[in-house]
Amino acid sequence: MKKAHAVGINHVALIVGDIDEALAFYGKLFEFKLRGRSDGAAFIDLGDQFVALMKHRDATAPPRQQHFGLAVSDKALVRQALSACDIEVLDNRFLDFLDPWGNRIQVVDYSEIQFLKAPQVLAYMDLDDLDKSPEARQELLEKGIAVPHTEEKPDRSY
Repeated sequence: MKKAHAVGINHVALIVGDIDEALAFYGKLFEFKLRGRSDGAAFIDLGDQFVALMKHRDATAPPRQQHFGLAVSDKALVRQALSACDIEVLDNRFLDFLDPWGNRIQVVDYSEIQFLKAPQVLAYMDLDDLDKSPEARQELLEKGIAVPHTEEKPDRSY
């Protein structure tokens, strides 16, 4: 069975008791840009990656919101592999699942997100044919991050 390549960590979601307190805490330690806020969450921009601070809503429930976002070469192949292994996909708008130890993994397709590997790294991983969707390219360009097309092959003389 063909499998997707794990490309990198797109984001990490941390559970906090209070969003404003968490932003103040991390603001004492680091300079950062706030990517955005929503009800019960704040997103600290790390260039093309981010940390999500998520308010834990119920102190008695397990913190299943805590997760990391794994960028992959082909999300559909991961969905097929999860199905073939009888691993339940969690009921939400993402492709989330729990590993056997209860860790939550959110699978995101490399082509659809702001996360960007350097062309040399993609070449090293034999993934230099991966490209970005027009929407992801636009999001990156709005941040001032130019995205090379796959036709622009990296220098492999390293």
